[in-house]
Amino acid sequence: MNEQVPQPTPLDLEPEPSSFKLIFTLGLVGLLSGLILAGAYLYTLPIIEANKAAALQRAVYEVLPGCAEFQTLELRDGRLLPPPETEGSGEQSDPAPRIFAGFTADGQLIGFAIQAQQAGFQDQIVGIFGYRPEQQLIVGFEVLESKETPGLGDKIMKDPAFIANFSALAVEPLPKLVKKGEKAQPHQVEAITGATISSRAVVRLLENGLDQWREPIRNYLSTQNAKDE
Repeated sequence: MNEQVPQPTPLDLEPEPSSFKLIFTLGLVGLLSGLILAGAYLYTLPIIEANKAAALQRAVYEVLPGCAEFQTLELRDGRLLPPPETEGSGEQSDPAPRIFAGFTADGQLIGFAIQAQQAGFQDQIVGIFGYRPEQQLIVGFEVLESKETPGLGDKIMKDPAFIANFSALAVEPLPKLVKKGEKAQPHQVEAITGATISSRAVVRLLENGLDQWREPIRNYLSTQNAKDE
């Protein structure tokens, strides 16, 4: 009796996963990724906010030479007032614009630190500058946030000659950008070579801050002087 040789059979193919299984798997992965990202955001947000607050506080002292302490003031109904005592209770969803009044160690007002922003070459430039209204001078400037081009636009934060423009910059008339080497008036700002757009954005940032705050500051000083009389 002849032995029968088994005939080869095609390999069994694994069934393709159903569409439901694929969608469920993708959805589960997406959900887990979202939870991880949300958790990381919630964990790091207080740290980021605390770092920003610390950087802002340090910048106030930097842009107001001689400042030993400062008071936060809010613009409400056209007047500069201290923040309400209810702050931190969650009731104030849209905080009012703020500036910072700087004082010497013996309590003398020496100026205001004003935060402002302006579109630069890449994104918004956020800065803070010190303003002495009695002298009509900007006495310091620092960039708080910027995404300007490394090696060019970011020189607004690093170039000593550019930063020196703001040690005693007159604001009457308003600051004006000029080419490097052409500064002849106390209200002029020398641009950074190769970074004219970023330099111009800083000057406009100063104009924005002055436009918003000069009148409220003038009213605040008038009220304080009336109280002292």
